[in-house]
Amino acid sequence: MTPPSFGGFVARAHARGELVVQPRMGFSDPRLMREGLERTRAAEAVTVGTLTLDSYTRVNDLAAARLAVAEGVPLNGYPICTHAPAVSRTVLDGIHGTGFPVQVRHGSARPEHIVAALLALGLDATEGGPVSYCLPYSRTPLSEAVAAWRTVCGMLARAGTDGRVPHLESFGGCMLGQLCPPSVLVALSVLEGVFFARHGLRSVSLSYAQQTSPEQDREAVAALDALAGELLPGVDRHLVVYAYMGVYPASRTGALRLLEAAARLAVESGAARLIVKTAAEAHRIPTIADNVEALETAARAARTAVRPAAGAGPGVDSEVYAEARALVHTVLALHDDVGEALLLAFRRGLLDIPFCLHPDNAGRTRSFIDTDGRLRWSDTGRLPLARTAVAGARKLTSADLLTALTRVQRTYDPGGTR
Repeated sequence: MTPPSFGGFVARAHARGELVVQPRMGFSDPRLMREGLERTRAAEAVTVGTLTLDSYTRVNDLAAARLAVAEGVPLNGYPICTHAPAVSRTVLDGIHGTGFPVQVRHGSARPEHIVAALLALGLDATEGGPVSYCLPYSRTPLSEAVAAWRTVCGMLARAGTDGRVPHLESFGGCMLGQLCPPSVLVALSVLEGVFFARHGLRSVSLSYAQQTSPEQDREAVAALDALAGELLPGVDRHLVVYAYMGVYPASRTGALRLLEAAARLAVESGAARLIVKTAAEAHRIPTIADNVEALETAARAARTAVRPAAGAGPGVDSEVYAEARALVHTVLALHDDVGEALLLAFRRGLLDIPFCLHPDNAGRTRSFIDTDGRLRWSDTGRLPLARTAVAGARKLTSADLLTALTRVQRTYDPGGTR
């Protein structure tokens, strides 16, 4: 029997003109987790499964995870390192396969324990990255995260035997979820993809999170595709779009409209996969039913969208492409080892994430939402970008920041204003 291949499954669906939709679902109860996978597979959509892990497992506090499981305390995800392998195999048995691959999503800056556990279960698809799972989610020194991700890339690459093709998705296009100009998201996703490939991965995906301007988003995905083609030749790859990662509409109508817009963005930009969000996002942890509704809503919207013909979408002459390319090539020129190059770039402020408080981030850059909805730089710090990248000397107040953070919510909720 051919081992399941996450990248291969997505590629086949994309070739048929179908968008793969995926939830973030994770439950600590094995029976509930299995039901979630079963209902994801049965949804009226082309789906892949997800095991989203709990916060204790993310930070390697396995003692706390064991105590919670022993006492029957629900966690906010599946504790893959705590449940016995036999229990987890029962969750996956008869579900995970060539027609329904399962990805582990976790949020860990140092995921060696997680990757060891998923490989032991016969899984080989996960996501994250040395920057994208360090700066937003932890205080772990970036140097430690880079070293850890070198290790896990090696673990995954060595698992590529007997027809298995392990898959790793960069979370770089989702840094902090919002208010990050797309050029940095594109650059980080590409740089992490190059990091993965140079450490032995043959199948990768590059991410981009829906932002505040549909036109700018299409330019960003086009830039991501172009740079991936330039820097990842011969690597099995696809693009994945995330439904908006920031403050979500509070109304059911608004939330589903925003999700539908994300699905159309994915199809119209040529992406192959969409990570959905649910109508419950602003209020509580989504149920299985919430997730199935989101999957089916996205799939319906995707079927009404038209994939662009070759050369019909945004070209590579956009501002997003020019900035992202400058960032990527500046970083790659710093050192032959991509991990060392990333460390040097952050140390020198050549990569710098707006509003990110991690100690290894310079914190000199700032951004704002322009009147046309585009995310633009107000201060580029030491980024290797032309001065023209600075749209204007606009000092952001706390009120301005709150207004920017809630722009998408207000746009999609009934009665809201931009």
